[in-house]
Amino acid sequence: MNRPALYITRLLPPPVIEAIPRHYRLLTGPSDEPPTATELRQGFREADAVICTLSDRIDASLLSHTTRLKIIANYAVGYNNIDVAAAAQRGIAVTNTPDVLTEATADLTWALLLSVSRRVVEGDAWVRTATWPGWRPTQMLGAEVSGKTLGIIGMGRIGQAVARRAVGFGMPVIYAGRRSIVSPPGVTWVSRSLPEVLAESDFLSLHVPLTQATQHLIGPQELATMKPTAFLLNTSRGPVLDEAALVSALEAGTIAGAGLDVYEHEPVVTAALRGLPNVVLLPHLGSATLETRVRMGLVCLNNIAAVLEGGTAPNQVR
Repeated sequence: MNRPALYITRLLPPPVIEAIPRHYRLLTGPSDEPPTATELRQGFREADAVICTLSDRIDASLLSHTTRLKIIANYAVGYNNIDVAAAAQRGIAVTNTPDVLTEATADLTWALLLSVSRRVVEGDAWVRTATWPGWRPTQMLGAEVSGKTLGIIGMGRIGQAVARRAVGFGMPVIYAGRRSIVSPPGVTWVSRSLPEVLAESDFLSLHVPLTQATQHLIGPQELATMKPTAFLLNTSRGPVLDEAALVSALEAGTIAGAGLDVYEHEPVVTAALRGLPNVVLLPHLGSATLETRVRMGLVCLNNIAAVLEGGTAPNQVR
């Protein structure tokens, strides 16, 4: 029996890789390193199905090399790295991995929120230098979280999961979004206009997809609208935030600090950001738990199976 050819652009967790040979012929041994342009073209030319990552640019030029490809399974929720229209013209399905990474990303958003407000990274670095002189009443004073206002831009799955976690901190939640959201019993989430959310939030968390409309959604004007005591968090997509404007705002004290897991020119991080003490920088860890990354891979395989069997994938985006 001829098994369909599967091309994977990156190494995935062992439980996912181990499940592949039962159903597919893996074209190449996947690597942790990004594939070269030549490797991408060869993989797309020979594969019946592809699992790619958000950092792989899948454009019309690359798709012109396909001869038998039926599905591109993106190992992410977002799919702005794929020219979906070009794929559709060639009859290639495009899928993503919603739902399974919601809780992990929401958890990490809160890790950033607490880290930047309570200066966790600074404190850890200080203790490791062996120069910490001991406790003092005025030492490394941060900002309280409990009772503060949490603002969310983009109240989708992840935005709502972040908002649910605010209950334990007694934080009122306001949000800017296109739709009315039913909040859980006993909790009030209040819709506001974007300028109102910017002006009222003590913590502002971004959870929008990257589109033409959301590119640089937060820039100089928006940052200037925020409180000087406010903190900005981004676990969505880097280009949603104007990084140069953020640097200026942090340096000038326009806002108090920021926690970032994604970057405008990822993996390049603006040098000035790396030198600022009031920003916490993580290497795109939003979904980085073993459980979540395995589930993401299995969702990709389920989508591939559905399409190669002649059906529609559960998570098809077009």
